[in-house]
Order: sequence, then structure tokens, then C-alpha cells
Amino acid sequence: MIAKVIVDIPSKSVDFTFDYIIPSRLQSMIQVGMRVVVPFGHRTIQGYVMVITEQPDNSIDISKLKEIKEIQDIKPELTQELIELTDWYNNYFVTKRISMLEVMLPSAIKAKYTKVFSVVDSEAVPLQLQRRFNEEGHYLYKTAQQNDDLATIAPLLKNGAIEEVTILSQKLSKKKQRAVRVIEDFDYDAVLGSLEKSPKQYDLYAYLVDERHHTVMLKHIEEMGFSKSSVDTLTRKAYIEKYDAIVERDPFETRVFEKDEKQLLTSEQQQAFDAILETIKTHEQRTFLLHGVTGSGKTEVYLQTIEEVLNLDRQAMMLVPEIALTPQMVLRFKRRFGDEVAVLHSGLSKGERYDEWQKIRDGKARVSVGARSSVFAPFKDLGMIIIDEEHESSYKQEDYPRYHARDIAQWRSQYHDCPLILGSATPSLESYARADKGVYELLSLPHRVNQQAMPEIEIVDMRAELSAGNRSMFSGQLREAIQQRLDRKEQIVLFLNRRGYASFMLCRDCGHVPQCPNCDISLTYHKSTDQLKCHYCGHRETPPNKCPSCESEHIRQVGTGTQRVEELLQEAFQEARIIRMDVDTTSRKGAHEKLLDDFGAGKGDILLGTQMIAKGLDFPNITLVGVLNADTMLNLPDFRASERTYQLLTQVAGRAGRHEKEGEVIIQTYNPEHYAIKDVQDNDYTAFFQKEMNYRKIGKYPPYFFMINFTIAHKDMKKVMEASKHIHKVLLQHLTEKALVLGPSPAALSRINNEYRFQILVKYKNEPALHEALKYLDDYYHDLYLKDKLSLRIDINPQMMM
Repeated sequence: MIAKVIVDIPSKSVDFTFDYIIPSRLQSMIQVGMRVVVPFGHRTIQGYVMVITEQPDNSIDISKLKEIKEIQDIKPELTQELIELTDWYNNYFVTKRISMLEVMLPSAIKAKYTKVFSVVDSEAVPLQLQRRFNEEGHYLYKTAQQNDDLATIAPLLKNGAIEEVTILSQKLSKKKQRAVRVIEDFDYDAVLGSLEKSPKQYDLYAYLVDERHHTVMLKHIEEMGFSKSSVDTLTRKAYIEKYDAIVERDPFETRVFEKDEKQLLTSEQQQAFDAILETIKTHEQRTFLLHGVTGSGKTEVYLQTIEEVLNLDRQAMMLVPEIALTPQMVLRFKRRFGDEVAVLHSGLSKGERYDEWQKIRDGKARVSVGARSSVFAPFKDLGMIIIDEEHESSYKQEDYPRYHARDIAQWRSQYHDCPLILGSATPSLESYARADKGVYELLSLPHRVNQQAMPEIEIVDMRAELSAGNRSMFSGQLREAIQQRLDRKEQIVLFLNRRGYASFMLCRDCGHVPQCPNCDISLTYHKSTDQLKCHYCGHRETPPNKCPSCESEHIRQVGTGTQRVEELLQEAFQEARIIRMDVDTTSRKGAHEKLLDDFGAGKGDILLGTQMIAKGLDFPNITLVGVLNADTMLNLPDFRASERTYQLLTQVAGRAGRHEKEGEVIIQTYNPEHYAIKDVQDNDYTAFFQKEMNYRKIGKYPPYFFMINFTIAHKDMKKVMEASKHIHKVLLQHLTEKALVLGPSPAALSRINNEYRFQILVKYKNEPALHEALKYLDDYYHDLYLKDKLSLRIDINPQMMM
């Protein structure tokens, strides 16, 4: 038998299957989707079995094939569906299959390679060198280099006395706890008879005999009141033994979830529920766009449709955009479905994530809740897929391999003949346009579930505040509203989409702004560490006391980040308890959940944060939402800037007045006439959609045109320009006159981490030869990157234009 294997080398030159003979000892066990260890050239590496056949292809000489060395799994980590998915994605999006496999699997099971030297002929190796080798007979390549032993080893490698070996290991370690069990060699009744004079030992042994088919943890024994000395005495007598038991990591093991009862659906929710249920029962693939205002009860529709899927003995997948959204969403799902729910997001440790993945693979969990990468969860019979807040750009992975979770979900819903539900209060223009055309089915929830009115939204013109002499971050109206809520013991959410203390430093005399030495961008000041930081390459430096350009002492922080606002708030409202949520305060594991729990428990009066607080939060006591500067996203060089501003402002406004208490939203802006801001005030998505679509049509942007963004980067500007011209020429040769090729031109951020960046933008509707051009360019520049570090990034349907 022959296995066709993809090897764990992220290179275009080996991105296809290699044939290996399956040795007879492995034939009964090996399956498609398993990880195997195979010889490849002089190395031993990991691979993935894609196909198993009886005979190799006609052109291959079977006598020259090598054997698989060993298998890594008892059960395959990959399903047949995920293997087919890599094939489709590889063709459609010009992506290496091994890179897709790496993304699909939890990082805990990715292979780790260590290069070592091993002794073959000990008589030929000097004794002094032999002492460097460990008990396994290995000497780490890295250590040999540090000890300057490579020159001594080189001739021994040549004559075969020493060989170079690659050891393959996993980052995976099973979680273990000490447990106790009875030793089965004894007659239990006879042992109990001998222990009658020692009641404590008798009770303990009797308990362990009763529980002998279950794992009994040592810590549970002690919690039950059995003494340590009884355990030790019985161990000494060899009646019982201690051992390490493997336990599954459960990130929620310390949590008790109260059962959450079904809520009665409103007539609007019921209509949406019935439409989705029909497709679930008939095993029909259909994509629904669930357009519901904030607080309209989209989550309850999700929960009740998932319940129907589980009743039909199928599985359900739920995607949420941000890790910050996950705690509250997980809470609702755990309350409703208990241990049926597996949680997959980057906030878990590698081991926890792997154990949750295994629960899905083994069928122990039938529902998953997670961020972008959980779209690859190894379900075998999906009954529905839900993407909540479908408009979010975080569903697109910006690093290689660049995939959009919506594309993967669409493919998987067709594979399983099940519905895909895209939910949002502010759908992306592309999705709403498809629903408008009838490609998706539109389900609307235009009212909040409790008939609560949408919060009143007021726009404050900050230009008028400046004219009146108010130079602070807070308008008079917002200041008054905050004080009012503090007096009434109600909670406030303040939103500013800029972390750090100040946007940049500026010399008032000569205008000098400290720039990052590696990137074309100003440095951001962070007060907690008293450092200037680059948010692109991570460069840090101490802020200057004098201007480096003119030596003036008038160099000050300009602009305001969340850190600075926290300080200003504390000065203005000394009695207020402030909780700040941004990348800096939530970098530690579990920090998101702790901060939100504290706020929910009333330990904070004001929640101040970046866009991670804009979505999914549902607290009954929030009655005021303040947007400190609505213009930060409006002025970005991106055709989606207006759409993102509208979405973000609508989402953050939706945090107010979701329960009995009335809500108020105050938006501070220097552009009060802008249609994105005015339509937020009127809560009119349709009006915004129509205006924005007109601008997209004029500018030939999505959804009217498809787009591909090519970014060329290298440390040498001349090479970037030469490559840009070449790519431009290749594109013109393959594209028709209907396509638009813009550029090459410097990127919005023209230098990042000492690499110059140029961009070419292609807009098109239907180009038969485009795929051929993409494959050629991807192959050509992949080889060039290996030789010269010149990189080409091909981003199909880009979400970020920076």
C-alpha cells in the first residue's frame, strides 16, 4: 500500500504529495489525515497522509520509494473534509497546502525539529568529544556551535564516525495529576479483613475498591477527609499505589454555570427562527443575513436554532470576532448547553486549546464557540454555522496564509448541506448587497426584544467647544452627563480608538516629531513604562527632554490615548472607579474576562477602552456611552473608512440602555456633517448603505468590483521599484482592458521594519487569465524571496489597505 504524503516544509518547491510505502506493521492502523514521520532527503520530518492507494502512479518506480517510519496519531487529526478544503483553497487563493494544514491544527501538535549529532563509530571519536554527548547519545548542533566543536566534528561526519540526525518532537504535553488506585493482585475481602483494626485505613481501602473503575485523584481523597498517613501506610503495605493520571485541561473547570432557560421569542425572532429551522430540517445549504439592531436578540435566535440542530444529533459552529466578546458569549452558551460546548480562541494555553480541539474531534463536544481559526474545527456532521458580527475585519487573517473565515464557512456549509447564518447590526456592504440581490436571504430584527427604545444619540461639535475656550477631551455636555450617571450610581462606557498615553511628541518650536528609525511613522508615548513605542515593529526608546533637532525644551506629548484619558478622568471625577481595557491592560491570560467580570459586578463606574469594548457587552446598568473622538477612523487612507466608522459607532452606541434603564449616547466629533456620523444618529443603516454604495460605484470598489492588493517589500528601494515594474508588466499581459491596474506606488506606510513597501491594486469583475498570473507571480517571487529576501504579498479581497 502507498500513502501520498504532504511534508512539513513550507516551500512552493515541495508543495505536492510524495509517495511512501506503508510497512506491513502499520497497514492496519494508518488512515487518511494522520500525521506520520517520514525520511525526506537526509532528514526525518513530519508529514500528513492525504491519500492511501494500492499502487503508486505509473511514472514512479516502486523500488525507489522509501517507507513511512512511524505514525504520530491513533486517531487522524484531519478529517477528509479538511483535506478537501486545503485542495480547494490552494487552487482558489494561491496558498501552500502545508500552510493551510498548519493553520487548521492546534499549535500544540505542530512538529518541532532539533538538529543533533549522533555517534556511529565510538572508537573513531576522541574521548574528550564523546563526553559532550548525552545519555541518549546526542550532542545538540546549537551547543556544538557554542563550544566551537564544529571544526572537530566536520572530518568525523565525512568519514561516517558521526552522523547528523534531526529529532522530531511535539510542543504537546499531557496534563497529569497524582491519583491512587488499588493493586489488583490481592483478594479485596482478605485485605479488608486484615484492616479491621485500623478503621481509617479500612474505610479508605473500601472506598478505593468501590471506585476502582474510576480515576480517583489524590487531592480529592484528602478533600474527603482521608488522612495522608492512611494513604502512605497502605502504599507502604503495597495494597494501593500512587500514579500519574492524564487529565483533560478544562479552562472552565472552576466555574459553575447556572442553567439558562429558553426565552420566549418575539414575532420577528420567530420568523427568523422558522426560516432557518426549515433549512436545517431539509439539509439545505442556504446563506442567511440576520440583520438585527443592537439588543434585538440575535443570540437567542442562535441558541434556539442550535438546540434544534443538537436534537437532530448534528453539530453547530459559532464564530465570534474578538477574544473580548468570547467571555460573555461563552457564558450564555455554557449555561444553555453545558459540557457540549468547546471553546477555541487564542486566550487559551496551547494545551487547553488542544484538549478542546480533541473534544470536538472525538465527538464529546457538539458545539464550538471561538474566534477566526475555530472555523477549521474538526466536526464531522455540521448542522449549522453562525458568524456573529459578520462585518468584522478580524475574520480575515492578515498574515500568510491569508484566509477569510466567511469563505471557509461558506465552503463548509455547502459540504455539509447546512445553513450559514451571518449576523450583524451593521452588515458589511458586500453582504448586504448580496442580500439585496437575493443571493443571501435577508432576515430582519428591526426592534429591541424588550421593546426598549434605541438610545438617544447626540452629536457634539468639538469645533464649537474649542471656540468657546474648552480645550479638554470632554465637552461640557459629556462632562455633565458623566457626573449625572455617577450621582445616580449608573455605569458609563467611554470609547477612544487609540491606546497609549499620547499619539506622538512634538517640538513646539521647530515642529520635530520623533519617528521610528525602522518605519515611516511617529512613535507613540506610553506613560506606564515612560517610553516611546512603535506599534508596527516594536521599537522602544526613552522620550527626549530636549528636542533632538533644535535642542528646545518645548517638546511635549500631543494627542490623547486611553492611558492619558484615564488620568484626565481621574482628575475630573476623583470618586469614579475606572476600568481601562486596551491591548496594554489585557495582554495577560484571562485579563479580558476579569476586567469585564469586575465591571459587571459593579466594581467600576467607568469602562474606558478601545474597540474591544464596542461589541457584545450586555450590562443592565450602562446608561451612558461616550465616544471621545469619532474621527480617528474616518480619516484613514482606506476606502472602507466611512463604513468602519459607521459600524463602530453604531456598535458602541448599542451598549447603552439595553435593559430597563434608558440609554444616552454622546458622540464628539470635528466632522458633525459627515453622512456616516449623521446616519448613526438617525439609526438608519439603509440610508447609509445607499450613500456608501454610490461612492463605491463611482470609485469602482467592492461590491461592484473584486480587488487584489500586491505589496512588494525589500530593504533596497531600487529592488522594490524593479520588482514592482515587473509585476505591473506581467499583470498587463494577462488582464483584459476591463480590469484596472493602479500603481505601482509607495504604500500608505511606505517603510516598516526597515523594508520599503510599494503597492499595486487590481480592480476587476471577471478575468479568465488572472489566476494563471497569480500562480506565476507567487512561484517566481517565492524563489526570489529565498535568494534575496524580496517579498511579494498577494492579498485577494483585502480588508486592510494600509
